[in-house]
Amino acid sequence: MSCSVSTSSSGPGLGSLMAERRRLLGLGYRMLGSVQDAEDVVQETYARWYALSEAEQEAIDTPLAWLTRVASRICLDQLASARVRRERYTGEWLPEPVRGDTGVWTSVSDARGQGGGDPADRVTLDESVSMGMLVVLDSVTPAERVAFVLHDVFGVPFAEIAETVGRSPAACRQLASSARRRLAERRPAAVTTTEHRRVVSAFLDACGTGDLDALVALLDPAVEARSDGGGRVRAALRPIVGADKVARFLLGLLRKEPGTEVVEEDVNGSPGVTVRIAGATVGVVGVGVRGGRVSDLWLVVNPDKLHAWTDTEADTEADTDADTDAGCG
Repeated sequence: MSCSVSTSSSGPGLGSLMAERRRLLGLGYRMLGSVQDAEDVVQETYARWYALSEAEQEAIDTPLAWLTRVASRICLDQLASARVRRERYTGEWLPEPVRGDTGVWTSVSDARGQGGGDPADRVTLDESVSMGMLVVLDSVTPAERVAFVLHDVFGVPFAEIAETVGRSPAACRQLASSARRRLAERRPAAVTTTEHRRVVSAFLDACGTGDLDALVALLDPAVEARSDGGGRVRAALRPIVGADKVARFLLGLLRKEPGTEVVEEDVNGSPGVTVRIAGATVGVVGVGVRGGRVSDLWLVVNPDKLHAWTDTEADTEADTDADTDAGCG
């Protein structure tokens, strides 16, 4: 979704403002776990900027900080309403998966390290966009999430966060600290990309051969599989827990749909899996790894959350057809 903006206003150049769009998208995605919602937030943020008069724009000392504050406030409002919406959501709600490299979701003007010397442990931009982290972030309160993401990920000082959430800097520090403690209890263990990819490759081999024993051996005894169909397609409504149950569930799915193909592909910057039928992606699976085994599976099959995967395929097919037509001419 593109932002429609006027170029007639004075103040900071349009280029410098629009250069922050990627940073704001990354901020919105980490706050909301939805690409579409993040794009809506960015569009609304720019709309509010260009709705200001020339004098109002000139009175803002740091326009880029203003954009961040407004976007964060919109996210805070959306997080509060999202909790109500998810009470009516069919089955598990999972974040919308991002295709491939997470570079598009990192900050153009990375502000980390400018948090006024606060000693908080920071998380990397890549880690903060992982499926595991986003799932855990969904368990904290909206205010905690906003304070944590702004400070621990983007390095925004608590004095500025206070203007966003309407609380004192000390209260915002406590919000971020509370979120940090709760996240530490459930935060996925760090694993190298090489190890992650090795486990995912072995997982795919076991799924491909249908070897139940081999698949069970690759799963952590306490592995959890969560599925998000959003009521649009059939999916498990509750988490499936335990290596044997998860293995049988996965192999059962593959047997139900002959011709199903599982392919390794990066999901939110980490090795994951896509599920394809007749070449079309019908599911995206984030894979959590712990101790050399699969510890978590996040299966997103809700078609509303797969546009980034299916639209690309359609574009590729269209390009291929066009090239073929050109060659035949």
